[in-house]
This record gives sequence, structure tokens and C-alpha cells, in this order.
Amino acid sequence: MKKILSLFLTLVMIFALVACGQTATNETGAPKPAGNADSEGFKAALICLHGENSTYDKNFIDAFKVACDNKGVEYTIVTDIPEGEECYNKAAEFADDGYNIIFADSFGHEEYMMKAAKEFPDVQFCHSTGTQAHTAKVANFQDAFASIYEGRFLAGVAAGLKLVELYGDESKAVSDENAKIGYVGAFPYAEVISGYTSFYLGVKSIVPNATMEVQYTNSWYDETAEKTTAQALIADGCKLISQHADSMGSPTACDEANIPNVSYNGVTSKDTFVVASRINWAPYFEYAIECAMKGENIPDDWTGTMVTESVLLTELGDCAAEGTAEKLESVKAELEAGTVKVFDCATFTVKEALADTSDFSKAAFITADDEGHLTAYKADVDDDGTFVGETNVIKTEGDITYFAESEFRSAPYFDIIIDGITIK
Repeated sequence: MKKILSLFLTLVMIFALVACGQTATNETGAPKPAGNADSEGFKAALICLHGENSTYDKNFIDAFKVACDNKGVEYTIVTDIPEGEECYNKAAEFADDGYNIIFADSFGHEEYMMKAAKEFPDVQFCHSTGTQAHTAKVANFQDAFASIYEGRFLAGVAAGLKLVELYGDESKAVSDENAKIGYVGAFPYAEVISGYTSFYLGVKSIVPNATMEVQYTNSWYDETAEKTTAQALIADGCKLISQHADSMGSPTACDEANIPNVSYNGVTSKDTFVVASRINWAPYFEYAIECAMKGENIPDDWTGTMVTESVLLTELGDCAAEGTAEKLESVKAELEAGTVKVFDCATFTVKEALADTSDFSKAAFITADDEGHLTAYKADVDDDGTFVGETNVIKTEGDITYFAESEFRSAPYFDIIIDGITIK
């Protein structure tokens, strides 16, 4: 294995794995940190959409165990809670049972977590990936996300270097045919669009003529659909596959076809694995628990970054190109310094989006120069249900004009299909 790119919090698996539909509780309580009397009797809960078979939910579960153990608090995790009244019922049950802080991990849980928060004002309710807390202003309800687009950009750089290693000529150029990559997306939501666009821009920074084909599965977790979608992309000539879906279906398809893959959350030991990015939720869990224990306010919309170690890359796989570790460390330093912006408007165009006249066109919210580079974009930051953009999210710092993702709200709002990306 190659050089580790990012520091990881050690994931100590002390307690039994969470079974689907079951509850895992730290019954006896973890050892209390010295001098931290605030943890005595404090209880935290995590509500998950799926179980540990989902790489997405397992990422939350592992981080939650680490955070609760580090803070010395009793905790409970429940899995397979749908995005409906079941979420509200479980959150209310935890509140009735004396839990001090309750977390939920899926976008569709938000409405029901907020409903519970209004009913139980003395309990803190924290929701990941949501969009409404910063405008709803419910004192005990909060959203959180991380700038994972930076991690996906870095993963795209690694992917671009692999294309060059496999298909580059003496000038390191890659032919148009071999510069085509594929992406398995769950849904056509801003979160997914932001993710695959940042990944594509990372690839494009190494392979300027790269193109990308995206296919959606319309499910967050469907191993069969993810595998067959990846197989369809490979059959269509894609030379490398990435994903924003929660099973190992896509990496399995890549391994069977001997095609390099960049996964999300999950790590494989297969020879086709390049790297994966993920959000490390432990820093947020610890921070929110600490605030709740001290009776301090939790920010209503918190954004984790690479600096907070909330955005991580895994160890490189054996498939990664030589020199990838060094290149990623260099680009990461530039991202942290602000000298490189993931959504630098000079690096992409939106001509096709401007030409779109469909009912769901983004063209009405776009302003661009003659070359098709964004100069203004009104994004739907406030998420009031109208799907109408109200906030210009294009900013300029020094010589860089860029789309300011996660600066106006933690959850992604980049939802433009840029030139070079095709949706199938």
C-alpha cells in the first residue's frame, strides 16, 4: 500500500456491530475522561437510514462510536429507520427516554427531526446533510455537512493521473477515446451533482480533454443497480468509474472488468482500487456533544473542512499511479491555502446549460461571459420549497472567480450540468 494521505481518527470497534433493525447500546457506559463530570448521565442517539451494509451509514456509525467513546457518554444507534414518521417516532421516543442529543444521518429525515425538535425544546436534534436549519431558526435543531467536494476533487486528480499512466503518450496526452470516464450517481440532487462535478474537475485538471458520462440509479443503496449501471458505463467505453452511491456494486463491476475505480466511503482490497474520499463525522459529533454537555449553542449550520479533518482520503490502492501521493499532498496544500478553488469558473463552461429551454432549466439563474464561464449564479440556498434561486454564489478572491460551494449553506447547492458531462 502507498503513503497515507490524511490523518484518520482511530476507529476503535469496541462494541458489537449494529444489526439491521436492531439497537446497539453502550449499556455500561464508556470510561469517563478525567475531570469531565459533564458526561455523567449524558446520553446520545444516532438514527440511521440503513445498517452497516451501507457504506454511507457505516461511515456514520463508526464515527459516532468513536465520538461517544472519546466524550465518555452513553449512546444508542438504531438502523433501518425510513425517511418518514418512523424517524419522528424514534426521535420522540429517545427524547422521552431522557436522551440529551439526537442525530440523524439521511437527508429525508430532516422534516421529522425538526418536528421532534419543536416538541422537545430541551433536547438537541442534529441532522446531517440537511438544508433548512439555517433559515428555520429552531433553537434546538441543527444541520451539518462537510466540504466533501474538496475530497472528491482530490480523488479526481488521482483518477486523472491513472488515466495518464494507462493511456498517456510521450507528451502525457490522453486521446479523447481514452479520456472518457463514468460516474454512478444515486439521484439528480445537488449533493450528487456537486460531487460528480468536483470529481470531474479534478480529473480535468490532469486530463484537459476528459469527458464524463453519468447514470443515476435512483436509489441511495441498491447493489444490483449500482453494479449493472457501472457495467453499462464500462460497455459504453468509460475507462475509469467513480460513484456516489452506497454499496460496493460499482467497485465489484470494475474489478470484474479490470477497470480502475474511485469509490466513496468504502475501501476495497482489489487491484482496481485507486482511492476513496469520505466525510469524517467524528469531529462534528464530538463538537456537538461537547456543546450540549456544557449548555452552549450548537451552530445551526456547521460545515466541516479538511482543516477540521472532516474531509479525508483513504490510503491509496495498489492501482494508483506512481507519484499520486506527492501530487495529492501538493494540491491539498493549495486547496487549504485558497490558491486553488475546486469550482474555479475559469476551469469550466456552462454553454449547454444556458441553451437548455426545458421546464427545469437552470439557464434563468445563470449569467456567463461570451466563452460560457459563470459570472453570476442564483442558487436555491434558502430551500423554501419553491426551487427558485435567490442567492448569488459566485465570488472573487484575488484573481480567482469561483462558485462558493458550502459558504452560504453547509449542504451542497451546485446543481449545474457543466459542459463535458453527459447524463444518460
